[in-house]
Amino acid sequence: MDKKENISMKKQKIIKSFGMEMHNPVFIVSALLILLFSLITLIFPDQSNHALNGAKLWTLSKFDWFYSLIPVLILTLCIILAISPLGKIKLGGPDAKPEYKVGSWIAMLFAAGVGIGFMFYGSAEPLGYYTDWYGTPFNVSAESSEARSLAFTTSVFHWGLSAWSIYAIVGLTLAFFAYNMGLPLTIRSAFFPIFGDKIWGWRGHIIDMFAVVSTVFGLACTVGIGATQATGGLSYIFDIEATKNLQIILIVVITIIAIFSVLRGMNGGVKLLSNLNMSFAGLLLIFVIIAGPTAGIFKSIIQTLVNIVPDSIRLTNWVGRTDQNFFHDWTIFYWAWWIAWSPFVGMFIAKISKGRTIRQFMMGVLIAPFSIGLIWFTAFGESAISQFEAKTGDLSMGMSDSSLALFQMLNSLPFSGITSVIAIFLLVIFIVTSADSGSLVVDSLTSSGQDSTPVRQRVFWALMIGLTSIALLYGGGNEALKSLQAGTITAALPFSLIVLLYGVCLVIGLISYSKKEYI
Repeated sequence: MDKKENISMKKQKIIKSFGMEMHNPVFIVSALLILLFSLITLIFPDQSNHALNGAKLWTLSKFDWFYSLIPVLILTLCIILAISPLGKIKLGGPDAKPEYKVGSWIAMLFAAGVGIGFMFYGSAEPLGYYTDWYGTPFNVSAESSEARSLAFTTSVFHWGLSAWSIYAIVGLTLAFFAYNMGLPLTIRSAFFPIFGDKIWGWRGHIIDMFAVVSTVFGLACTVGIGATQATGGLSYIFDIEATKNLQIILIVVITIIAIFSVLRGMNGGVKLLSNLNMSFAGLLLIFVIIAGPTAGIFKSIIQTLVNIVPDSIRLTNWVGRTDQNFFHDWTIFYWAWWIAWSPFVGMFIAKISKGRTIRQFMMGVLIAPFSIGLIWFTAFGESAISQFEAKTGDLSMGMSDSSLALFQMLNSLPFSGITSVIAIFLLVIFIVTSADSGSLVVDSLTSSGQDSTPVRQRVFWALMIGLTSIALLYGGGNEALKSLQAGTITAALPFSLIVLLYGVCLVIGLISYSKKEYI
């Protein structure tokens, strides 16, 4: 038996109870921590919000330089791996075949990683930067030509290569150690080159528990915020009151659909919904390009491509920034958020990427989302800004509510009733695809990387995500969600070290593997 086979046998003991296979103590402790934090946030919403926001502000102000460096280092490593001879290594070995076609693969990447964010911020972020809704990059004059250009490059900068390089390095590391080195598909496995067999003890337990809690809370926050936007859209379109009860009903519906998707598995659930969502998202994007300021959109796409590199260098620099509030509240906030989300998105990417070479992996995970983001933010942002400049529609006075910007923009285009309903449908399905893919990831983490677990176990985590969202909305409303978001951002600081160590462990593993030496 070789070292690779020995490693594969180092899985944790699985406790079978209540019809579930629990990885002790990750499953139990993680579930208890989630319940405890939710209860504290519900019982003491004001105190929790104050404490967590204080921690968030301290983290962002003291470690802005560190957060700025991480995407630069990680993106550089991704590029090196893609163009180096190591890029020829195939995830799963020389004979492995991709499980999903390129189109479905990219659809699942998009749906799990940024779909909701694109819907929420596609119009709001460029318009906000242009009009000084909440600061402008480098404190440039609002509504100026420079503000207009930076509105697009900054949006693409926040949602493009930097974010996806973090997801890519986590996903690639997990996939390599699982499919090529025979380790379980868990967050801890990547640390085998550093800790050896000690990853099967409490060091590994803590790493996996941290990933589980971060994933559930991040998804609960996403579900809650997404439901808030969807109910806002329903209120805007149908003139009904966007009450807390309506938000909760929507989350219940989303949770039921997510459970149905989880029961159908990766192919019958996540893949199907992701392909469906990408089809409708593509149609909506094409409609906005045609019905909106078509010439202006294409002009802005070209201009953004020209300016993205020099503007990205300026936006990355933390020295001597005069726009500290913008820098912290937007850029650094996003970097921390991507890091906090990397266990979930990285794990999901790993699950669907077996059979692809490292070069193919990097091309897909980096270039595809960047390209989609470039076109999406430019099309939706240019349409919103053009309506503001022309003083037409609900955006004539600027942005009043970021959650309504999408629907206000669509309202000034033809067939607004139809497109707005499609937008709500997309929001709901994007939330579902995030929830069901997240449930599968958490299930894997709490069962020592098992590919096949009892149905009720997968349902349990889908319910946990939905119930956590409902509890927080019901008990503390948006303030509770903001508290949770602040806590997630603060927790990103220690996990940023894990991301950097992932890069180190990956390089060690790839070099050893290329020499046919198993760690």
